[in-house]
Amino acid sequence: MKISRAYIRNRILVAFLANPLLIAQTKPKTALPQTVPFIGCKSDGQVGPLKAPKGSAKIVSLSPELARELAYYKAEEGIGVLAPRGWYCFGTYGSNGSNLYVAPEPIDPKLVFTTDKWTGFAGPVIQLTVEDGGTSGRFGVAEVIARVFPAHMSFVQDVINEGIEPASSFPKGPYPNGKLTYKSKEIVEYDTPANTEGLGTKSWLQKNDQPICSIYLHAYRRI
Repeated sequence: MKISRAYIRNRILVAFLANPLLIAQTKPKTALPQTVPFIGCKSDGQVGPLKAPKGSAKIVSLSPELARELAYYKAEEGIGVLAPRGWYCFGTYGSNGSNLYVAPEPIDPKLVFTTDKWTGFAGPVIQLTVEDGGTSGRFGVAEVIARVFPAHMSFVQDVINEGIEPASSFPKGPYPNGKLTYKSKEIVEYDTPANTEGLGTKSWLQKNDQPICSIYLHAYRRI
């Protein structure tokens, strides 16, 4: 059933993965329901600092070996992500959406918000970003759609028609060196090669001698 665009908002979910990661890159041979611990993450944003939420262990379908290496990290706002146990996390949130960062080194919240001094993560990190197309996040949503979701270019044109950002802010098509792997019309994997600008560096991940794997999910939310 086709949903009228008057009753939906576009949303983009992005997971940026900077190598080297401890997570196995291939599907485990034996995937059974396993329990992984819940790790609450402190966050800060539009209405001030938020405490780390409390939660119960999560049941996921993984091999026992992999489950022992992972935990489920989540801030008060946004969604959670599986990442290596023992890592550190911090979240940000606002009218445009939310971000969750999980890294093997402590994350300084003050530095994260000092954008004129902080250049981003240089080492291994997972960044989970949700951008809401019904708010100020629509510009980020439109930029991603223009790059990797050609079936939804009408949304990009709607944003351009607002007259706030010019069409040149939303270049069409992937970066020249990026590798796209479509899982469906709404899910795509994007690899940004080492030392290269691409969708992977449209984040708080610095380009270096490691590639960046991005997973994009385009979704609708009823309003």
